[in-house]
Amino acid sequence: MVKVNAVERVRAELASPRWGGHHIAMGTNTDPYQRCEGKYHLYQGILGVLVERANPFSILTKSTLVLRDLRLLQAAAAITEVRVNLSIGTLDEDVWRATEPGTPHPQRRVEAVRRLNEAGVPCGVLVAPIIPGLSDSEEQLDGVVRAAVAAGAVGVSSVGLHLKPGTKEVFLERLARTHPEEVGQVTARYDGRAYLPKADQQQLAARVRCLVDRHRSRSTTSARSRFVLGPTAQGLGPGHAPAPAPPRPSPPTLF
Repeated sequence: MVKVNAVERVRAELASPRWGGHHIAMGTNTDPYQRCEGKYHLYQGILGVLVERANPFSILTKSTLVLRDLRLLQAAAAITEVRVNLSIGTLDEDVWRATEPGTPHPQRRVEAVRRLNEAGVPCGVLVAPIIPGLSDSEEQLDGVVRAAVAAGAVGVSSVGLHLKPGTKEVFLERLARTHPEEVGQVTARYDGRAYLPKADQQQLAARVRCLVDRHRSRSTTSARSRFVLGPTAQGLGPGHAPAPAPPRPSPPTLF
C-alpha cells in the first residue's frame, strides 16, 4: 500500500496553526526507505517539506537509500535538529542473510554512517535486533560496535529482538529453515512474551555500553598518538609538532 498523497498531507499538517513544530520521529514503526521509495520518491518530498518548515526530525532506517537524500538532510541539519540512526544488528554474513533478506549489506550501512557524519548530518547506530543465540556473542557485538565507532557514529545503543504476534510465527518458521538448532532456545526465551526478560535487556545494554566505552577510549588514544608521533616520524622533534587546530563543536552524542 502506497500513500501517494503523503507529501501533500504532511505539508497541510505542518501548515496548520495547531502544529507546534514538534520533533517528528520517522522509522520507529516501519522503515521509511522501503524498496518502493526508489520509485515513488515520497520520502524525498516529505523531507523537502520538513526543510521548508525547519521542523526537527529523526530517521531510523536499515537502508542506504538515505544517502540519496544527503543534500536535503544537510540543508535540514543547517537550520534545525536532525538525527539519523542506521540499524545494524550484526556484521555476521550468515546471520544477516538469514534474518534480514533484502536489506543492504551491513558494511554498506556502516559506510553510510561514515558518509552522513562527514557531511555534517549526525548519525548513530542502533545495534538491533540482537537475536539470542544468533548475534549476541561477544565477538559479534564487538564487531558492530567497533565498526560504528570507527565510522564516527554519534551514538550507539542496542535493542533485543521483539517477537510480537504475527512476526513471531514468521520468524520462527524461517529460523527453523536456516538455524533449526536455535529454535528451541528462542522459543523458550520468548514463551508467552514479545520481548526479552527485563534482566536480559539490561544485560545486553550494559555489554554494548562497555564495548562502546572500550572502543571510544582506543579511538581517542590512537588519534592522540598519531598527532604526537606523526611529526617525529618525519624527522621533527616533539617541539616542532604543529599547533593543534582550534576546537570545533562536537555533534550531540548519546553514547
